[in-house]
Amino acid sequence: MTAALLLASALAFLAGLNLLIRFGLRAPCVLETASLAQHGLAGREVRLPTVRGRKLLGWLLPGDADKPAPGVIVLHGWGANLEMMLPLARPIQAAGLTVLLIDARNHGGSDGDTFSSMPRFAEDLDAAVAWLKTQPEVTPEKIALVGHSVGAAAVLLSASRRDDLAGVISLAAFAHPETMMRRWLAGKGIPYIPLGWYVLRYVQYAIGHRFAVIAPINTIARVKCPVLLMHGSEDSTVPVGDAHAIHARRPGDWISLRVLPGEHDAGDELEQHSGELIAFLNQAFASTDKGTPA
Repeated sequence: MTAALLLASALAFLAGLNLLIRFGLRAPCVLETASLAQHGLAGREVRLPTVRGRKLLGWLLPGDADKPAPGVIVLHGWGANLEMMLPLARPIQAAGLTVLLIDARNHGGSDGDTFSSMPRFAEDLDAAVAWLKTQPEVTPEKIALVGHSVGAAAVLLSASRRDDLAGVISLAAFAHPETMMRRWLAGKGIPYIPLGWYVLRYVQYAIGHRFAVIAPINTIARVKCPVLLMHGSEDSTVPVGDAHAIHARRPGDWISLRVLPGEHDAGDELEQHSGELIAFLNQAFASTDKGTPA
């Protein structure tokens, strides 16, 4: 076999491997099962623009029918959708805050794209912030972000690049993408050397971001607004140690950690503690009047 043929075979193998990696890591798309009206919610379904000419599905739930209110953007995790975040959205709306639930690209009713990634979740958040500021239901200078899992890492990434947010709630964020992916590879029985190492290098190349730059353990140091980190003590998907590691890198006392009983998708536990989330949001919105972190 000639050197040229060997090279061609190697390139063909890598191309096939790369396609397999993309297929294996694609986000499952779970559609919503009911409408706003069927859920008995006051609000409107919206389609808002994001990058690359795509549109996101959103549900806008006004906090006050008569005047603008502070706005809270809620983002789901990997393979989830906006409907799954209703247990959090309902009490926030009931507290008088306007809520925008969104589906990230390739999720729920939003447009598809070439791939999903945590940085693309953050891009969709940025697009949602820009859109929400123009809506009559919202006080534009009072916007906060809430995200779960990959969405939790995304809200921290988005907040690390902006100075116009009132606050952030990060629910069950992983500390570092590489650590998270290595746990996932181990769970699939994929050896790190040589295959796992290559998967991680290829993913960094494909998403266009180095893991160290987008890792919550590092982005947290650049967040200037109040942050509430919440994590389940029995989380088997993202160990609670990740939350402690993120909190340890906080730049100031405006970033707090609350560990609750429960697993990774601990909707019931979070709903029971919705009063804490709302208290944090109200304090964060109040701090915007003073111009300092809460």
